[in-house]
Amino acid sequence: MKFDITATVKGESVPFENPAKEFYDALGFEGMKAMMYRFYDCIYESDIANFFPQDEEEFAKIKEKNTLFFIEICGGPKVYTEAGGMELNEFMIRVHDDFSIYEKSRLEWLGCMRETLETTDIEDDLKQNFWKYVEAFSKLTVNSFVKKRKFESLH
Repeated sequence: MKFDITATVKGESVPFENPAKEFYDALGFEGMKAMMYRFYDCIYESDIANFFPQDEEEFAKIKEKNTLFFIEICGGPKVYTEAGGMELNEFMIRVHDDFSIYEKSRLEWLGCMRETLETTDIEDDLKQNFWKYVEAFSKLTVNSFVKKRKFESLH
C-alpha cells in the first residue's frame, strides 16, 4: 500500500476533511486506542521524541489525551471534548505553537503514522481515508520553514 506525501508550502491553504466514521467503526474504541498507542510508542523512539515529555508518566498522559482526540475526530464518542479538550482541530494546531515544527519533523511524524497504519488490520480504503486526513492536516502543524541560501560564484 502506498501512502503519498505532498510537501508543505508556506502560506498555502490546506483543505482537509476529518476521517470517515467507518474508520472508527471498523476499529472500535479499543482498536483505535491500541493503534494510537502503537503510534505514540513509535514517536517515543523517533527523531522527534524531544517534542514530547521524556518522563514516562508525563508521556503516558500526552498519549492518552491525543488518543482521545483521534478517537473523537474519527467519529467515536466525545471522549476528548468530555475530558475538557478545546475545539478538536484547533487543538492539534495550537498544541504545536510552542515548538519549531519543520517539514523534516512532519515527515518523521508521518513515517511513524505510516508504520502504524501498515500494521493495522483494517481495509486499505479506510487506511487511505485516514492517511489523507493526517497527511493534509499535519501540514497545518508546520510553523517553521528553512530559508534557502543564495550562493555567489567564487569565480
